[in-house]
Amino acid sequence: MLKIFNTLTRQKEIFTPIRPEKVGIYFCGVTVYDYCHIGHARIYVSADVIIRYLRFLGYEVKHVRNITDIDDKIIKRANENNEDYKALTHRFIQAMHEDFAALKLTFPNHEPRATDYIPQMITLIEKIIAHGHGYVAENGDVYFDVRNFPNYGCLSHHDIEQLESGARVEVTEVKRDPLDFVLWKIAKPGEPSWDSPWGKGRPGWHIECSAMSINLLGENFDIHGGGRDLIFPHHENELAQSEAATRKKFANYWIHGGFLQIEKEKMSKSLGNFVTIRDVLKEYSPEVLRYLLLASHYRSPLIYTSDMLQQSQQALTRFYTALRFLPDAERAANTEFEERFIEAMNDDFNTPVALSVLFDLAHEIQRLRDKDQDNAAKHAALLRYLSDALGILQSDPEVFFKSGPDVNSEKIEALIAARQTARQEKQWAEADRIRDELAAMSVVIEDNSSGTTWKLQK
Repeated sequence: MLKIFNTLTRQKEIFTPIRPEKVGIYFCGVTVYDYCHIGHARIYVSADVIIRYLRFLGYEVKHVRNITDIDDKIIKRANENNEDYKALTHRFIQAMHEDFAALKLTFPNHEPRATDYIPQMITLIEKIIAHGHGYVAENGDVYFDVRNFPNYGCLSHHDIEQLESGARVEVTEVKRDPLDFVLWKIAKPGEPSWDSPWGKGRPGWHIECSAMSINLLGENFDIHGGGRDLIFPHHENELAQSEAATRKKFANYWIHGGFLQIEKEKMSKSLGNFVTIRDVLKEYSPEVLRYLLLASHYRSPLIYTSDMLQQSQQALTRFYTALRFLPDAERAANTEFEERFIEAMNDDFNTPVALSVLFDLAHEIQRLRDKDQDNAAKHAALLRYLSDALGILQSDPEVFFKSGPDVNSEKIEALIAARQTARQEKQWAEADRIRDELAAMSVVIEDNSSGTTWKLQK
């Protein structure tokens, strides 16, 4: 049985969906004002594996991942660029889709944008006020009354009396309490705005996710996820306002990914260690980055170093070496490898242990290769089948071994053909010279009975 660590209860729980064989899952998406960084990659690769594995188990998954396309950061960046905010968000949504497609993230069933759900947000705010949990401040802003919601703090496990207004809790004189958070902001001159019962303005950050998830998944759904940094205040506020509006439990399971650090420091633009996904993909394949992110448990902190990318490259090389030159076959069934893989993944999606099982399976393929190629091929098919739940090892091994930055395949093939001609004509010095030229291009020549193959030195 699948067990999930639930942030709400701080323990692993057997996963029981609201509707048999169907799962509704919401992951907080990107605020699109810049390129996605590897912290985003960490969260959304983890989310992708969770969704893939639920489908692997046979669940019909309805996956919703929103886009925040209006907020203070977007307005500030657009003003700095002297650019319309819609043009800014359009550009970075396209970039996000390119990065996520490269990482082989499955596209969500729904990708709602905040600006398309303003009416639903207004309706939700009206319910919150009607139920006595919201108020209109003197300046026209609408706030959530935290002290009037007894369960506030249940997700972050904070005692409301000990909470202090932190960097992400806006403090203004118009609030009744420093912890109260904004549901609707009255527009400032020149800002984008929408009509509302409280005047022209725009939604607060937290209300958008409540409106979109409730509209697309229902007032009570199975799983809500995001990064650990969202637990407080964003998810705490989201839970409070949703349950205040609907008077129902919001999400049954809350999943949060661990922090990512760069060389033992928190990733930050101010520290100069801000690494975008496309920065990494200039030097390494998307699968290498994806593997690196899977090699640690999604809830564990991950310290990112450049050495880790090379280690991930080497790990994938071992896997693709096991798969190389084997024919397609029906996968081996009822093996201990599949049982162990499922056992690992059922333990709160434990990808490091699952990968160790796949390494054992790759070793078995190599052991079988020379004495029982048919059985080796069946185990290779099993390796691909299990790896698909993690989103890796789905490429042709030859593509893996022959792809890289600035690779000129035509030139390499021409040099190999020239070397073959030189060897046939017994021009050994020329053949050796060509081999050395290929080696300088990080090309490894492999001569065998069926001819010559090549691969890049990974």
